[in-house]
Amino acid sequence: MENNGYEAGRLNLPFVGHCTFAKAPICMDWENINADVAVLGVPNDMGTQWRSGARFGPRSVREASTLFSFGHSGAYDHEDDVLYLTEDDVRIVDLGDADIVHTDMKQSHANTEWAVRKILASGAMPLVIGGDHSITTPVLRAFSDHGPIHVIHFDAHLDFVDERHGVREGHGNPIRRASEMAHVTSMTQMGIRNVSSSNRSDFDAAREAGSDILSVRQVRQLGVEGVLDRIPQGKDYYITIDIDGFDPSIAPGTGTPSHGGFQYYEVVEIIQALAERSRGRIVGMDLVEVAPAYDPTASTSILAAQVLMNSIGFIFHARNS
Repeated sequence: MENNGYEAGRLNLPFVGHCTFAKAPICMDWENINADVAVLGVPNDMGTQWRSGARFGPRSVREASTLFSFGHSGAYDHEDDVLYLTEDDVRIVDLGDADIVHTDMKQSHANTEWAVRKILASGAMPLVIGGDHSITTPVLRAFSDHGPIHVIHFDAHLDFVDERHGVREGHGNPIRRASEMAHVTSMTQMGIRNVSSSNRSDFDAAREAGSDILSVRQVRQLGVEGVLDRIPQGKDYYITIDIDGFDPSIAPGTGTPSHGGFQYYEVVEIIQALAERSRGRIVGMDLVEVAPAYDPTASTSILAAQVLMNSIGFIFHARNS
């Protein structure tokens, strides 16, 4: 009998073995990435303005993802009657982390961009785990030869600050910096609410740059189909998720929690519907701002891992259907 996993081989429980994302194989040769999805950690939180700690996000999300690594024959969803994440659907590898040089944001961003360019050159989809939201700037820069791209942004904050005291690439700037990239043609920003880091002029600038801004309450009023009707069709999509887009009742482990946020299915159902409608034309994804020190229960990291695992399943099932 073929040794194909826990049916015939090792049980390989979540707390056993190497802690890669979803227990995927390690790939340290970035010149030879043979996969559909390449996971990259970017443990950089030099862009934070208040509580740091997101540099430990990649490790904590990887550890949490082992909870969902049971079995080797996919994940069956009885509601959809679909077997997701099979070996035939998607091959995942874990590249480790981009090199972060403490206090040197410029070099750290350059290292991040270089790593993502290696992933794209291989034909794999980058799945990037931050780090604070500043890391989205170099990740999106790496797509300069892969546009046009529509950015899907889940967050409590607009992240459209231009410059404050010379700071242009912190965690309050990434969507403004994205809007300045020629290959980013438009944006949908969801979850933006309450007291935020941006002022009215930033909101005006975002709309002028082609952003559709929706609060949590507006998303709920529209519903999934209503949201999708506002997203341009026929595009390649990049998804960036700030964990503080979720309500702190389910995601307290972040430096800038904001009450009134999304619940789990509100975000996941939009991603699933977008993957299905676009036939999987989601070309990259990041999840940022998990700071595990603020959540001793680890539920924030588990939420992040669950969102990413399900998103990969939806995207590649749609591509292969």
